[in-house]
Amino acid sequence: MTAKNIKIHLPYGKVSAIGPGKADLLEAIAESGSISAAARQMGMSYKRAWDLVDTMNKSFREPLVHTATGGSHGGGAQMTEFGHEVLRCYREIELKSYQAVETELRTLTGLLAPRQ
Repeated sequence: MTAKNIKIHLPYGKVSAIGPGKADLLEAIAESGSISAAARQMGMSYKRAWDLVDTMNKSFREPLVHTATGGSHGGGAQMTEFGHEVLRCYREIELKSYQAVETELRTLTGLLAPRQ
């Protein structure tokens, strides 16, 4: 069991400002420097990844990701310092949440029916 067993979403109106998938996307963008490469790595379309980034950027008071338009040298994307802080805080919440319910989560998981 890991903190990934806990799924935390921060609501913002009718959308989730950040959740586990968006956090994973931010990490992939930070590693690859590209929304399209991050999307490929995660097995999602570029459009879906772009929409998730757009939602995050609009949900927070500052952008989490800056993008550069393509051209002869290509485009790219990078997380802002603010984005790194949001991601760090989100991952800390995940970890603390998991630690707070670890025993109960193990008990509850043990009560699940066997997978078929």
